[in-house]
Amino acid sequence: MVTADDFTVRGGAADASIHRKMMQAEAMAHTLGLPLIRMIDGTGGGGSVKTLETIGATYVPAVHGWRDVVTNLEQVPVVALALGPTAGLGAARAVASHYSVMVKGLSQLFAAGPAVVAAIDIGQAVEDKEGLGGSEIHTRNGVIDDEVADEAQAFARTRRFLSYLPSAVGKPAPRVPANDPIDRRDESLLSAVPRNDRQAYSMRRILEAVFDHGSVFEIGAKWGQAAITALARLDGRVIAVLASDPSFLGGSWEARTSEKAERFVKLADQFRLPVVHFVDNPGFMIGAAAETAGTIRYGVNAMNAIYRATVPLACVVVRRAYGIAGAAMSDGDAFQYRFAWPSGDWGSLPIEGGIEVAYKSELEAADDYAAKLAEIRARLDRVRSPFRSAELFRIEDIIDPRDTRPLLCEFAELAWAKLF
Repeated sequence: MVTADDFTVRGGAADASIHRKMMQAEAMAHTLGLPLIRMIDGTGGGGSVKTLETIGATYVPAVHGWRDVVTNLEQVPVVALALGPTAGLGAARAVASHYSVMVKGLSQLFAAGPAVVAAIDIGQAVEDKEGLGGSEIHTRNGVIDDEVADEAQAFARTRRFLSYLPSAVGKPAPRVPANDPIDRRDESLLSAVPRNDRQAYSMRRILEAVFDHGSVFEIGAKWGQAAITALARLDGRVIAVLASDPSFLGGSWEARTSEKAERFVKLADQFRLPVVHFVDNPGFMIGAAAETAGTIRYGVNAMNAIYRATVPLACVVVRRAYGIAGAAMSDGDAFQYRFAWPSGDWGSLPIEGGIEVAYKSELEAADDYAAKLAEIRARLDRVRSPFRSAELFRIEDIIDPRDTRPLLCEFAELAWAKLF
């Protein structure tokens, strides 16, 4: 089901009887189980204040047909493309979607445009449309998922997003023929993670090496950047991919990242897509700015979404998994379909940051503080090998990184057999 605003008619407003057409389209989508695409260009609301003279009275705000919008979010895939200035109800329609796109330099989105902001005088400098609500703003704050260069790219990304999803909730996502061998073992994975644990690396290269060639479709790359969220395939089967990005904040989840992870896991659970989580998480972001942003609340919400999810989930612990954020890799009380690479490093607190707190009295009593610190660090290093955890069955399996794809293809086959 496709709807499109026409900005050349009343600036894309839904006044007069135009809104009835929108309502009919929204109702048709969930009634017949059709994916919905909205091409939005205008206000999409009830016109300007001049409408009041036509009506002869003011009206109490109500969005007729919004119940259908909510129902669609629960039942069918919804894509929103902001293809011009998008204000008021138009902005709300863009946000009320599972996937949204803006065109750089062409699209703007705001609750009210520059003229209204200037007239009401809220004590802020009046920006032009781009400065008030351009794609540079909204694809970095999480309001809109992705930014593209032109409309053709917006349509291409829409087609690709929908190719991973079922036509409606309760139906299976389509499997496609795969020409990428299940048993492919990529040699680059052996050196993907640096031996220096303070050095960043490209998680995206790992994902490209593991999943079917060319199948990784990343969503929301410009916001919540410590997490990568993507749709991909394993032997042609759709997988929802959640992965840490150690090149941003070392992979630490802050408020935006946590919000992004929560939204994505809920999307996967709603449309019955198995999840694969590539973990390199040193914990929730710490410090005054993180506390001011409410990181722990957003982080726990993300953790709750993962624990509530009912679709099969597999974890690959690539490097770090620390603290509560590390525990958010999966439901710790459930069956664990989990693998670790030999680079795995985990605990309640990173050893480097916790030694001087945990051994404070011992260090203060030492004649040589630095020497004692080095001695304690050496003692702890002897017990931090991931193989010691494996011997106690605190991690299920430590694998050759090259075996990641074959093992996850097996998981995908088992998970889809369980789901449908």
